[in-house]
Formats: sequence, structure tokens, C-alpha cells
Amino acid sequence: MAKISMIVNGNPVTGNIDPRTLLVQFLRENLRLTGTHVGCDTSQCGACVVHLDGKAVKSCTTLAVMADGHEVKTIEGLAADGAPLHPMQEAFREHHGLQCGFCTPGMIMTAVDLVHRKGHDLSDHLIREELEGNLCRCTGYQNIVASIAAGAKAMEKSDLA
Repeated sequence: MAKISMIVNGNPVTGNIDPRTLLVQFLRENLRLTGTHVGCDTSQCGACVVHLDGKAVKSCTTLAVMADGHEVKTIEGLAADGAPLHPMQEAFREHHGLQCGFCTPGMIMTAVDLVHRKGHDLSDHLIREELEGNLCRCTGYQNIVASIAAGAKAMEKSDLA
């Protein structure tokens, strides 16, 4: 067993885990943060994207021990309980960027990372390129792209960004 400790969504957490435990398993099974989804277990779909020290990572191929001593943010941590939605979450709601919702947490976490890396003025082409590792099986991506563009602009005006 390995003892790990990290900050998850602003809260210190610890655990005794098998060293082979994936970060997505630790989040879902140990911490009951089920917003991070498991879609493929092969790092192809992006449903499991979280932020590790502020950078998007696929938690289905990241060992939990690799996050020991680091900060993790999940979809549950973008907006505080009872607070307004994060601007990117609100943009997905407003612009119908989801259907079944399975891929949505990973899409939103990827989109927030994209804005942090590339800025608030994103072209449709850039958004589509950056979403290459995130799959949606329900939509044609048009509303997802529109949601991300709107969310990026909204993040510029928000203190939640």
C-alpha cells in the first residue's frame, strides 16, 4: 500500500492505496467525486480529464501516486457548492454543448485548460484541433465548439476563470 496526500478541489485529502491505482479510480472510488468519467481506459476519449497542478491530464492513465503532493481539480471543483456555475459550465448550458452529458466534464476541463494556455479569443479551427483527444458520441461538435468559444469570452470577464 502507498500513502498519498494531495489537495483536491481545494481540500486536503489522504489515502492508503494500491500503488497501481489510477487517479480516476482514486477520485471516483475513494473520494466519491463521480463527475470525472471513465470512457475508454486508454486515454483516447477524454471523459476523465482533470487538472493536475493547473494542467489538463487524462486521469485514466495517471497513477494516483503521481498526484501525491500535488493539486487536483475536478469538474466538481470549478464552481463552489451553491455558487454560480463556472463561466465555461454556464456556456455549455446556454449553448447546448451537451446531449447525454457523459463527455461534458472532460470537455469542460479541457476547454478551461485551453483558455488558460491560448487565451480568450479562440477560433473554431483552434478549438477543434485542441479537442482532438476528446470524443463525443452524441453531437457533431458544433455546439461544443460554440460553447467553448462563448465560455472563453465569459472567462475573460469572470473572477472564477
